[in-house]
Amino acid sequence: MRVLRKLLIVVAVVATLLSLVGTARLVGPRGEPTDGAVKQLRFLRQAIENGADQDAQGIKPEGYFFMNVLYGLSWVQVGLDSPVRRAEATAQAQWALNRLYTADGTRPFDLAGLSPRYGVFHAGWTNWLRGGIVALQPPESRDLTAYTKTSTELAKAFDASQTPYLDAYPGQAWPVDSTVAMASIALYDHLVTPRFQPTVERWVAGVKTRLDPATGLMPHQVTPVSTGARGTSQTLIHRFLLEIDPGFARSQYEVFREKFVTGLGPAIREFPEGTDGSGDVDSGPLVFGVSLSATTVGLGAARVQHDRLAGVLAREGELLGVPVSGLHTKRYALGLMPIGDAFLVWSATARPFAAQPQPQVGNGFGGWWIPWLVLVWLPSLVLWGFVRLTRRRTDGRGAADQ
Repeated sequence: MRVLRKLLIVVAVVATLLSLVGTARLVGPRGEPTDGAVKQLRFLRQAIENGADQDAQGIKPEGYFFMNVLYGLSWVQVGLDSPVRRAEATAQAQWALNRLYTADGTRPFDLAGLSPRYGVFHAGWTNWLRGGIVALQPPESRDLTAYTKTSTELAKAFDASQTPYLDAYPGQAWPVDSTVAMASIALYDHLVTPRFQPTVERWVAGVKTRLDPATGLMPHQVTPVSTGARGTSQTLIHRFLLEIDPGFARSQYEVFREKFVTGLGPAIREFPEGTDGSGDVDSGPLVFGVSLSATTVGLGAARVQHDRLAGVLAREGELLGVPVSGLHTKRYALGLMPIGDAFLVWSATARPFAAQPQPQVGNGFGGWWIPWLVLVWLPSLVLWGFVRLTRRRTDGRGAADQ
């Protein structure tokens, strides 16, 4: 028992140091990206070129799309915070945007009856990325032709709709998708010229009359059936709602934090406190009601809302993610799930594109969560040691065979 106790203490200390050092490598003390984020993006570029986006399509219905759009948006965030990297960030983000308009990028959304073309999911995310690229460029050298065209198409679709939520697929609408699209229109007004403000104001007014009655938050899905608020969509909504209406966004975020953030970690529940449900392709498997997907994306929501929770979630990612950092690349989960790396680097470098910095919110969590994390982190340590040992033995056999 004494030996086990000493081992646990050592693991706790090492885990804590790894969390602090690892997070510092990814995001600097003032929140700006450091070489850690760039190294993770280098890994993602290699992974995408080796077909990781194609593999992700077999995991999520929009896997290919998310791999590329999050890669591009992460570079935008790095470039906005690091002027010396803006030229590289612009080129990488444009490379990602181009991939979203290939046959692989449009095939799942090339369906009849959608307005705008390819549906609001594809149109909204690509327009947000396009706006991010414009934000990286000096005003005198911006080509606004495509951004103006796609923003106008989105605004016309919203103006013609009887609800604030456009279809992502025929007969299927999720509020989060329209939130991304509306944020891209609001960003146009900020970067170019005030043009779509009436559309934005009508949208916000419509959203406020269609909140989930059980939570007071935006629902998860509205067509073909309406469902209550869920963590996976809420964490995404709170990445973008701030860009549309900061006051409304803060009030919604405070409700979300009260109903979805659990002390078990802390982490993000998939369903609000007091409600149970099953995991699906969006949330992944639930552990005590907690969604790993929602928790990862929740890091980004907490960062843009200037929530102290962000720092804790970032350290959790370093503890539980089994990060492997080399001279040029960095990956998590041994690099086995690149789409997870895409969501993590996008969340860890999150920052508003147009909205002003928000007042700090949330209480600190202290250090009480470390023992719980250590218990979860220990299996990762064992797995990592096993993999390393196996590789050494394999390498040794290979050398002997030669």
